[in-house]
Amino acid sequence: MENLLEIKDLHTSFYTHVGEVKSVRGISLKVNKGEAIGIVGESGSGKSITMMSTMRLLADNGKIKEGQVLFNGKDLSKAPEKEMEKIRGNEIGMIFQDPMTSLNPVFTIGEQLMEPLLKHKKMNRANAFSKAVEMLKLVGIPSPEKRMKQYPHEFSGGMRQRAMIAMSLVCEPKLLIADEPTTALDVTIQAQILELMKDLKTKIDMSIILITHDLGVVADLCNRIYVMYGGTIVESGSSRDIFYNPKHPYTWGLLRSIPNPKEEIKERLTPIEGTPPDLLKPPSGCPFAPRCDYTMKICLTEKPSEFEISADHCSACWLNHPDAPETKVIQKGEIYNGR
Repeated sequence: MENLLEIKDLHTSFYTHVGEVKSVRGISLKVNKGEAIGIVGESGSGKSITMMSTMRLLADNGKIKEGQVLFNGKDLSKAPEKEMEKIRGNEIGMIFQDPMTSLNPVFTIGEQLMEPLLKHKKMNRANAFSKAVEMLKLVGIPSPEKRMKQYPHEFSGGMRQRAMIAMSLVCEPKLLIADEPTTALDVTIQAQILELMKDLKTKIDMSIILITHDLGVVADLCNRIYVMYGGTIVESGSSRDIFYNPKHPYTWGLLRSIPNPKEEIKERLTPIEGTPPDLLKPPSGCPFAPRCDYTMKICLTEKPSEFEISADHCSACWLNHPDAPETKVIQKGEIYNGR
């Protein structure tokens, strides 16, 4: 399959009064045309910053230190700002995590929806208005013609989220980056939005990067999953690999913390003890070692390389080294072999 986006060894840091925060530490991933991938992990693992680096939307104290962000073969990390303005909202759309801070409070929803159509698609105002109304209908906002004239503060939280989704999709981008797109929505609307994203993925051959804490969402929508922790990717593979044959203790922990309503015998959820690493002083070894039940001496001093489990499945864990002791992990009644 042909690559649409490929990130190679991306390092992004933020320079603060207390020092350099190394938020992204050597991320590499790819998205094929027409494919949906998921990026999962705890808050602070670097998921959103990786995508903000891709879109070149970092704060003033943020900097891409090294690496490449190749979109259709073009390196966005070195592209001029004028070129990025043509790509953002047109070829790459993004659904931001907090819609209230992403929508401009002094412009109507209609003006904000029409702006990318007027700028990128060169539509006249009448056609842009019709297209914007159509998108509001698609995301389930009632009385869209009336809502076009309202301001963000007149919308509920869920409606603002849907308006943000409509704005990101209005130009039918080649790539959609969705950062927690259904956080503020009820279950019914969540299902509708995910169904809409699936339909557009098929209709316009759109690729999707879904950032979420909800592993159920990625299982339903994504072909491949990247698990992030401490600014690095600790495991990657197909949805089936991650859910049925995980090979990293952090992935085991994430899966153990999901409730299963179908279980006849109710079990207590097992939290991951401890806190994420301080990225002002990132650890020299495995970032998950202080919280891991299977830590070995080497884990504290040397960062594990990516071990290939199969053609499309990799895990950055020393337990996968041929000389590592065999580890069996009991999870929801199934046995996983850590080697």
